[in-house]
Amino acid sequence: MPFTLSGFCEYREEIRKSRFITLAGPITSAADAQAFIEQHSDLSASHNCWACKLGDQYRSTDDGEPGGTAGRPILAAIEAQDCDQVAVLVIRWYGGIQLGTGGLARAYGGGANKCLQGAPKVELISRVPVSCACAFGELALVKLRVAELGGLVVEETFTANGVELQLAIGDRQIETLQMQLADLSRGRILLQR
Repeated sequence: MPFTLSGFCEYREEIRKSRFITLAGPITSAADAQAFIEQHSDLSASHNCWACKLGDQYRSTDDGEPGGTAGRPILAAIEAQDCDQVAVLVIRWYGGIQLGTGGLARAYGGGANKCLQGAPKVELISRVPVSCACAFGELALVKLRVAELGGLVVEETFTANGVELQLAIGDRQIETLQMQLADLSRGRILLQR
């Protein structure tokens, strides 16, 4: 099951006099990734290398490091940690000692890996749309049951007879929610796909 980050995280280390700062954060679009990278890049640094993954879309850059020694290892770390909807930026200040291509790949990938290991993560849940209708008095309990199962209330429409709800809930939780709502309403509330 893929994970995303619940917030921003940072990891710092020094390798053979070069300083590395790894920053990671959650994203929901390519524009978010670009904004994250622009906001956190340090123009005084030697290199600002990054990678991001958003579903089956991914991008990375070596920012002047030898080809394949920075962006790809960062992306490999994102995939190794089973992360999605994540951007990772590794900033390097050159310390005067060459690390070689293997050393660079280990430094960039290792920093990204350590940063993501220590990051607060949340499981990404694939939700499906369902709908139901309930009485006004049942609305608070319906919302509570949906939230307890990790679902979302996408839209609520008030009518003369009650409330029509558009929900998004994990596929595995639909049956449980249907049973809970049937118990709550004596069988009146039915989920529809």
